[in-house]
Amino acid sequence: MSNATRPPASALIPHPSSLETYKTALITWNAKINLIGPEARANLDDHIAEAIAAAEILQPEGEVLDFGSGGGLPAIPMAIVSPKARFHLVEADAKKWAFLKHVVRECRLNAVVYGDRLARALARFPPDLRFSLVVSRAVGNPEEWLPSLKPHLADGARIGLFQGSADGPRIDGFDDSGAHKLPRGEANTLVTLTFHVEQYSLSFA
Repeated sequence: MSNATRPPASALIPHPSSLETYKTALITWNAKINLIGPEARANLDDHIAEAIAAAEILQPEGEVLDFGSGGGLPAIPMAIVSPKARFHLVEADAKKWAFLKHVVRECRLNAVVYGDRLARALARFPPDLRFSLVVSRAVGNPEEWLPSLKPHLADGARIGLFQGSADGPRIDGFDDSGAHKLPRGEANTLVTLTFHVEQYSLSFA
């Protein structure tokens, strides 16, 4: 699997105040409810840096879907450094989506939070909504949930999967578009796929 060239680090400029607001809120809320695990809490700066590195690779623009947003990693840091994108965050856990709504408001992000499971959230999306990018971190099996997104994907939409290996899933309508090593360690990889409407349409011909 090929490694695409990463854009220069200056491609996206973090907003320190918003990142600090997010970090402070995450630590405060996590002391009361379980938003992130012990490893992420101990290495929070590294997790935030990884999210920003992923945004440098993916260059989010337009409508972006994050499925299984949890405590906001990687979606919130990505949204902070991606002013050309509107993020749609889907999280079923009530406490976690309450936190996400709080952070979106405090950081004044261009983002919408859906407190629901993916299948029900899809039914709530406007019929003409098309995502240019979908990101997800270690949520279930992409072969099971990714096909359900096809009617909501723009032609050429990209999928960014945060996972432990460089092996991308094989799904009809999606092409492997490379894997990128992330800075948090050898077992952290951003696998990318590209969706093609023509391939999707042919499956119904």
